[in-house]
Amino acid sequence: MHYRFELLGVANVLTFFNHQQQRATHPPDQGVEYVGTRRCTLDAVIHSIEPIPPKRGWDLDEVIDTVIQYWLNNSETVHRWRERLEDAGQESLLVAKVGDLKAIRAEFESLLGETL
Repeated sequence: MHYRFELLGVANVLTFFNHQQQRATHPPDQGVEYVGTRRCTLDAVIHSIEPIPPKRGWDLDEVIDTVIQYWLNNSETVHRWRERLEDAGQESLLVAKVGDLKAIRAEFESLLGETL
């Protein structure tokens, strides 16, 4: 299975919590998870993702490798989000998305279908 990871932005802790609660009330999706962390470091992001693969049946090593590759190949993006997180203050989280490629593609296509 192939995975994709992406930093999405900075959100208020309460906003992120509400988003996660709303997702929990909907039927389970196809394999996309959103995570939040208070620090924009590779270790912090990996730590926030580690609980997901076992419950999803994903390959933990491959998911972590995907995150590491993103971090190495997108240093400007990581730097930008690190600065935004610092500017946002203590009540904010860095939000990221991780999922298997098929699920992310399906989610994206359903979003396009809703807007057309």
